[in-house]
Amino acid sequence: MRLTAIDVSYAYTHGEEVLHSVSLSLADGDVTFILGANGSGKTTLLQCLSGVRQPTSGVVSVDGRPLIRLTPRERARWIGVVPQLHEPAFAFTVAEAVLMGRAPHLGLFARPGPNDRATVDRALEAVGILGMRDRAYTEISGGEQQLVLGARGLAQGASCLLMDEPAAHLDPRHQHGILGVVKDLATRGNSFVVSSHQPDNAFRYADSVLLLVGGATHSYGRPSEAITEAFVRLHAQGLV
Repeated sequence: MRLTAIDVSYAYTHGEEVLHSVSLSLADGDVTFILGANGSGKTTLLQCLSGVRQPTSGVVSVDGRPLIRLTPRERARWIGVVPQLHEPAFAFTVAEAVLMGRAPHLGLFARPGPNDRATVDRALEAVGILGMRDRAYTEISGGEQQLVLGARGLAQGASCLLMDEPAAHLDPRHQHGILGVVKDLATRGNSFVVSSHQPDNAFRYADSVLLLVGGATHSYGRPSEAITEAFVRLHAQGLV
């Protein structure tokens, strides 16, 4: 599967764009990091890539098919969204939290069956937490919760997972644990778009990097090409 964005712009208010003609492309097995400061457009771009928001100009497509022409159910079978950590209203088990990812494959009143539960177990095994399937999601660590959310995306059956700052608020050990799983899953054919504030993680785990400054592309390419000396200086000053 190839996810492509061409000249994508977005404005929350008419005439005030927060994204300006941003383009990227990734195929199976690719890991793309989106780097930028708060307010640089990272989350808005992820929302456009997922279909949650429709670009005001430009196009997002999956294998050449514009995302806007796909139904929500079709989009969910191609693209999964892994949010930042959240606290659910109920103490679901880990397996129940992951099972929610099967919703796009069920009818309106259908109940999950043995195949859905087997898919959940495979997803949990893929991210290395099958042993905690019956634990309460609210009682595991932040790093483990992020792995659960990743497993939910895998159980959804999506080829591409969009991850909104998965390493935020985690210590270095858990950051590298999660991103190591991302890199391992990429070798099996999944693709990832990861928003982040951390250039060092992009150097270690990304195949390509998109740097956003003020909603526009500062640079885009391999980490060694995209993360420029000028960007590192600005990042060190907390400006990007």
